[in-house]
Amino acid sequence: MRLDRYLVEVGLGSRSEVKQIVKKGLIKVNGQVEKSAKTHIREGEDQIHYQDQELTYQTFYYWMLNKPAGVLSATQDSSSKTVLDLLDPDDWRKDLFPVGRLDKDTEGLLLLTNNGPLAHAMLSPKRHVTKVYRALVAGEMTVEDQKRFAEGIRFKDFTSKPAELELLQVGQGCSEVLIRIQEGKFHQVKRMVAACGKEVTYLERLSMGALQLDPELARGTYRALREEELALLQDYDVPL
Repeated sequence: MRLDRYLVEVGLGSRSEVKQIVKKGLIKVNGQVEKSAKTHIREGEDQIHYQDQELTYQTFYYWMLNKPAGVLSATQDSSSKTVLDLLDPDDWRKDLFPVGRLDKDTEGLLLLTNNGPLAHAMLSPKRHVTKVYRALVAGEMTVEDQKRFAEGIRFKDFTSKPAELELLQVGQGCSEVLIRIQEGKFHQVKRMVAACGKEVTYLERLSMGALQLDPELARGTYRALREEELALLQDYDVPL
């Protein structure tokens, strides 16, 4: 990798800015001042210092986002705000993307990363990754609804896999439930509830596999995954 690209990748500045930094002799490669931005370095092997501070190259990035309603689970959109628009400029990267999608009005856990193999593994139907949602429902969910979820619900375009419906609170014409599914079809949770004659009025994703939404993470904010959370992702058998 060229030195100037490396310096951009670690967030030192734009391509033109890092070239000036190199030209001023502020960069050392393996202890020696390097004034050529075209020099090729081995990321992860060579020691790169800026004003005596060692720079660390990071291949993959992981942000836990508590997605708010009204934001698209996309990398860009001409008319609506996307989840990447919620990132601070210092954290934004053009290769970041959301792992899976949440509907525009759905809130909760969303993982942003640039690790394609991990995203593929987490979304693969063969992995049977469980997603847990908390839903508020107009209408009283019943034991019969639980049975329908457990058996799988037939739609015109697909039949859902068996899912779990947990009744948290039911009464006065409304319900609070937890729904566990291993699929991610378009509007699936809402469609399953609608098939039971009720309507989802609020939906929040709490977890995806072993990764759980941090209850201290405010809506619309994000943070880097912690070491113990990254350890949970090792089960997907991909480089992290």
